[in-house]
Amino acid sequence: MISPWDRWYSTSCCLCCHVRTGTIILGIWYMLINAVVLLILLSALNDPVQYRYHLTSSELGTDIDVMDDANICIATAISLLMILICGMATYGAYKQHAAWIIPFFCYQIFDFALNTLVAISVVVYPNTVQDYIQQLPGTFPYKEDIMSTNNMCLVFAVLLFIGCILSFKAYLIGCVWNCYRYVSGRGTTEVLVYVTTNDTTVSPRYLEGVRYLKLNYLVIYTIKYFRNKRKVYFRNKRKGY
Repeated sequence: MISPWDRWYSTSCCLCCHVRTGTIILGIWYMLINAVVLLILLSALNDPVQYRYHLTSSELGTDIDVMDDANICIATAISLLMILICGMATYGAYKQHAAWIIPFFCYQIFDFALNTLVAISVVVYPNTVQDYIQQLPGTFPYKEDIMSTNNMCLVFAVLLFIGCILSFKAYLIGCVWNCYRYVSGRGTTEVLVYVTTNDTTVSPRYLEGVRYLKLNYLVIYTIKYFRNKRKVYFRNKRKGY
């Protein structure tokens, strides 16, 4: 009986490339995104006046600083950690080290769980969508049109959008998991066979063992040979030859 894990196992993704290639491309893509975010955050640290964003009182009724130094430092640390995790996944898929792929896979599971919680919160509290839209700035495009939409239709559209994102993320998780299984499977099923030929390199200990066996065989053969010769000599002597 085929287990569910083996039933969904495949070595190809996106209908055109291997799971290793897909994992490498995905890791590089995440690295580029986080690198761009890191550059923006570092620019904000160097020039906080230009990149600091204040919401005016006409928009939310209060003056809120959403880009203070503490938040920028935390976001910078998270971006650096993400670049490290994505780099490990890319290196692990390229060099076929399964353990290096695990942190990136755990990040994908964590990200999928957070998006699932967002979808559940929209279902449990549908009015949060309208509240979130009301908090958007007045310059946000099509804000009035979105606010005039029926609440149920708006919730359905948001859930449909989140569902598409979750489906895509689940597919990427499956690709990375298949890559992990492929790499770990190759590491456990490959057997190194040493063949003593002229064009192969063998271990020095193996050669010493072979020489030792050959020497023992030669000594044993020599002893048997002289023993047989001795028996023949004494037999012929008794017969008077």
